[in-house]
Amino acid sequence: MKEYSIFQVMGPVMVGPSSSHTAGACRIANSARNLCPFEFTRAVFILHGSFLMTYKGHGTDRALLAGILGIKPDDSRIIRAFDLADKAGLDYRFEKGDLGHVHPNSVKIILSNDQGDSFDLVGSSIGGGNIELIELDGNKISFRNQFPTFILQYQEQKGVIARVSRYISDAGYNIENIDTEKRGKSVTLSVELTHPAGEDLKKQVLHSDLFNFAKYLDVVD
Repeated sequence: MKEYSIFQVMGPVMVGPSSSHTAGACRIANSARNLCPFEFTRAVFILHGSFLMTYKGHGTDRALLAGILGIKPDDSRIIRAFDLADKAGLDYRFEKGDLGHVHPNSVKIILSNDQGDSFDLVGSSIGGGNIELIELDGNKISFRNQFPTFILQYQEQKGVIARVSRYISDAGYNIENIDTEKRGKSVTLSVELTHPAGEDLKKQVLHSDLFNFAKYLDVVD
């Protein structure tokens, strides 16, 4: 049986009204901001399912904007997210969408800039403020916001998982879970750690020439 902490059962400390539609949405957008590899000036939020049906009444739009600005779920500035986004010069819009067979509380976030860079992420708010990131730039991923996680992409080759595991083991860390997803020759590797990574380990993994995309995510409060 899957284990939950008492805080997951009781619900997060947050600005309401809904843990799923507000806190979860904010965490998904926080994650998109942290994973995006460039400075962005535009954000498109494609809303799916119940996110689409109730996003205005439940403040999902404010929560998503706040998260993309780096504001956390318990920050009262969430209620001023539209004004803050306008002051920051962020070009944003909300669109209807069907993301397929995903959780009803799901959103696709597309970030871009004037230099032609583009980044997209699909995330689901699965209840009680908990989230799951399920797709990054068209590649399936697995990030459940329960453990610090490396998300790494590379062209298929032998020995990558073994080398990453060695980096982690030699640095004195334990792996909670490893997940791989393959799309053509591209592989996305998600490695969950039992404890947050220190700067030396992050530098070793994230600066490796093995990867064409490498990011580290701490658990989003």
